[in-house]
Amino acid sequence: MAVIASCALLVTEHRSSQLNALRMALSYLVDPLKYAVDLPSAVMHRASESLGSYAALIKENADLRDEQLVRQTQLLKLDALEKENVRLRALLENSFKLGEQVLIAELLSINTAPYEHILVVNKGTNFGVHPHQPVLDANGVVGQVFRTLPLTSEIMLITDLNHAIPVQINRNGLLTIAVGSGQLNQLNLPFLPSNADIRPGDLLITSGLGGTFPQGYPVATVDEFTSQPNKPFANITATPKSLLDRNRELMIVWSHSAPVPLISKPNTAEPVINTPTPTPALPPANE
Repeated sequence: MAVIASCALLVTEHRSSQLNALRMALSYLVDPLKYAVDLPSAVMHRASESLGSYAALIKENADLRDEQLVRQTQLLKLDALEKENVRLRALLENSFKLGEQVLIAELLSINTAPYEHILVVNKGTNFGVHPHQPVLDANGVVGQVFRTLPLTSEIMLITDLNHAIPVQINRNGLLTIAVGSGQLNQLNLPFLPSNADIRPGDLLITSGLGGTFPQGYPVATVDEFTSQPNKPFANITATPKSLLDRNRELMIVWSHSAPVPLISKPNTAEPVINTPTPTPALPPANE
């Protein structure tokens, strides 16, 4: 009976369209069953896609965060290099203004002993450096070479308690001595009387006396003048022009006309090909 009914339906459908209405009516009952049967598979597929997309987004987010961190680190390094480039350009510009031979040295360490202001730089006797050489930055006098070794040198800052530098007031040429106070932002001028012609804001420059610092280098700016009626000398303080606590590169200056070697001497006795023979280091300057 099923086979006969099937054949009858096939013949009727082939010859006419009378069964279309019945098929459409039956689809309202059959289609929901199809969707119900397909629902678990569709849900599993959608869930799998969602989980896969979520995992991919998490991984992509982590990768982007790592890349952002690397880029930020690179930007910080570029910022540091940019500031170093600015400092080196300022040193190079001032080295041409000086009209004397200079050597750029990089800071290695700082002596942190109380009231003792000593810096260590990466240039020594192998580069022709000798004691009592003046040391500058792009703004003014930093100090002088205190002790030299083959590869490093120690520099005493002008604010060290044991340092004194002959200066003169740029406005009127008055000569005096600036003494270190043990503070990085202060110099003392203890040998001027209360009636001395000196004012806050006066620029102090090297006088050239003593034989260590050539004349005309900026040293400090007078910031306080206090007369002391019961004492023979006034209380005068000045602020150094150089950035003593922020320097990374310094200029070691030669005031002599004879050239000095600017390359490290070889440690071996073998000759160096295509390398000029370095001239002997200059003798220490007289204090």
